[in-house]
Amino acid sequence: MSDAPTREVARRTFASEFNDASYTFKESDDERAPNYALLPTGERANRVFVVGTVTEKEDVGEDSEYWRGRVVDPTGTFFMYAGQYQPDAASVLRDLEPPEYVAVVGKPRTYETDDGTVNVSVRPESISIVDAATRDRWVVETADRTLDRLERFEAGETSEESPDPSGVYEYVEMAREQYDLPVENYRRDLVTALESLDEGKAPEDDAQVEAE
Repeated sequence: MSDAPTREVARRTFASEFNDASYTFKESDDERAPNYALLPTGERANRVFVVGTVTEKEDVGEDSEYWRGRVVDPTGTFFMYAGQYQPDAASVLRDLEPPEYVAVVGKPRTYETDDGTVNVSVRPESISIVDAATRDRWVVETADRTLDRLERFEAGETSEESPDPSGVYEYVEMAREQYDLPVENYRRDLVTALESLDEGKAPEDDAQVEAE
């Protein structure tokens, strides 16, 4: 039996919720323990899976290549950064020509600016160029997962009366403590995302919307 650690599930999340996930934590004092971002709907995320349109890329490195990409979904923008420690992802980002649909698996990262603002980004493990059908399936699946989290978040109000042996409400309570955010906004965003599928947008349309 292998002792190799298993990879964490990559959570699906829309950009609007991901960018609000500014609180990070570990669940043990072990220096190798994974870092988690806390989604405001009450789920921990060590890895995320996002699909959208790369609308812009730029090498922002000084001594070596360090690529920044903007990935747009129907609710907002993900920022991702890839350099020498993510060579495969950096290579894809370097070579693609925006606008392009991509699927990204990576780890959430936070950075606090001098004024105290916490910016959230993705450190990609992999970037794949995909088609519109893949993007559409991701939107539908991410809407479903977001709705599941919202329903669990609301049910968490009665979690003391409803024993939870799986511990999932632990992260709901943590989100309530760490964030003062109207989670109903994410319900609105998922509806907007689903409605966008009926409009049949192309990557060029996403790039134009972001530019306006």
